Amino acid sequence: MDGDSTPPLESRRLRLRPWTTSPADLSRLADIYGRDEVTRWLGGPPTVSPAELVARWAAVRAADDRFGCWAIEPRDAADRPAGTILLKPLPQGVGEVEVGWHLHPDSWGHGYATEAAQAVIERAFAVGVPEVYAVVRPGNEPSLAVCRRLGMTPLGRMTRWYDVELEAFRLMAPVVVE
Repeated sequence: MDGDSTPPLESRRLRLRPWTTSPADLSRLADIYGRDEVTRWLGGPPTVSPAELVARWAAVRAADDRFGCWAIEPRDAADRPAGTILLKPLPQGVGEVEVGWHLHPDSWGHGYATEAAQAVIERAFAVGVPEVYAVVRPGNEPSLAVCRRLGMTPLGRMTRWYDVELEAFRLMAPVVVE
């Protein structure tokens, strides 16, 4: 599975494109998701291979093209994705959609998570998604800061979606007045 034919999303500094099964992408995925400083906020490392992650993410997109998981490529370092940005249905949610980001530590502190999330959220609103949620493990201050920079409303701690207590945030689509 080499990604899909969907055109990449673009922002000022980033290109968001499907992950592929290229050796470079699989190596970067293994590096990102093999790091404790990343996976401790995700509940542990993935239980599948990087190639299986790519296949699962492609299946999310194939099931509903509003959703997906994209490689975050800084324009000045396109040969090395900074991480993953995702937009997907929340488990046990009824039409609820989650935005999330998982970045390699060498890409922290550059504003990539906020910029990528903004691009994905704007796209979601453009295709009719009425609201987007983010869920963050308590103590993950960098991700909590991203939620604040995105203008998301804090909803408090919940166990609603992943059976673990998480900080929940919501951003509603802008109201269009005609």
